[in-house]
Amino acid sequence: MREVDVAVIGAGPAGLFAAYYAGFRGLSVAVIDALPEPGGQVTAMYPEKLILDVAGFPAVKGRELVTNLVAQAAPFHPEYLLGVRAEKLSYLDGRPVLGLAGGEQLACGAVVVTGGLGSFTPRPLPVAESFTGAGIVYFVPQPTELTDRHVLIVGGGDSAFDWAATLAPLARSVTLAHRRDRFRAHAASVERVRELPVRVVVNAEVSRLYGEERVTGAELTVRGGGTETLPVDTVVAALGFTADLGPLAEWGLDLDRRHILVDSAMATNLPRVFAAGDITEYPGKVRLIATGFGEAATAVNNAAVVIDPTAHLFPGHSSDGT
Repeated sequence: MREVDVAVIGAGPAGLFAAYYAGFRGLSVAVIDALPEPGGQVTAMYPEKLILDVAGFPAVKGRELVTNLVAQAAPFHPEYLLGVRAEKLSYLDGRPVLGLAGGEQLACGAVVVTGGLGSFTPRPLPVAESFTGAGIVYFVPQPTELTDRHVLIVGGGDSAFDWAATLAPLARSVTLAHRRDRFRAHAASVERVRELPVRVVVNAEVSRLYGEERVTGAELTVRGGGTETLPVDTVVAALGFTADLGPLAEWGLDLDRRHILVDSAMATNLPRVFAAGDITEYPGKVRLIATGFGEAATAVNNAAVVIDPTAHLFPGHSSDGT
């Protein structure tokens, strides 16, 4: 059984900042995430999206933010256990023991859960279930790969409009189809896309895909307007996703639906288990990356005192020693 001072479950922005802050406090850290690379939802869903509400950055791409967070933690040498799920929680001599997928056990001084939305799965495009060829994607990690392609984006939320804005200057053509005439996306995102060379088709559903080894076209059925066939090299299905807590739901944590209830110290109802970021719930909770950073620091500082009761809750500013 290996030991670590702090196990951070979730390698999204809040988890990466928790790894930095634990290292700053002189604690050894292991960061665990079921995804194969750090960044969580940011890396998986919108790495090229400009994020506008992180303090100190007028605008920063998701991938750049993640790269900087990893670099910030790097001097403290956190251990990354990626592609690994934390499945079980038990206690030995009052300290948490995590049972990882594959059977490994990790003894911890404290656990900080920063799992974002938990495990998330893209909602499938119904017509794609019977299509065996390639060209149907749910995320676009590298937008440049779609350069000079005919792209059909299906959906009406922020992700759909973000991809449309990102791909408009790269793709040969971009069509966005939504089954309603109202959108879930922010009004500013919708207006921005309408000013770009993006065709927006409302009250439309994808009724058929063409192609064998790869999609070559799609049929749109427009309510009250018949059908239309258009050339398509790639379909981006931005239909949202379903999320669940996975094994965390079985740990005995106090929950509010899919969120973990915490107090002002970011402590859960379980001994030595803290949480931060989008996965948490408390009165007045605001789900922003910026909020998650502060919660991560609060969780780690309170965990440090639990691990070593002689430690100070607030160790001073990081600039004090420079």
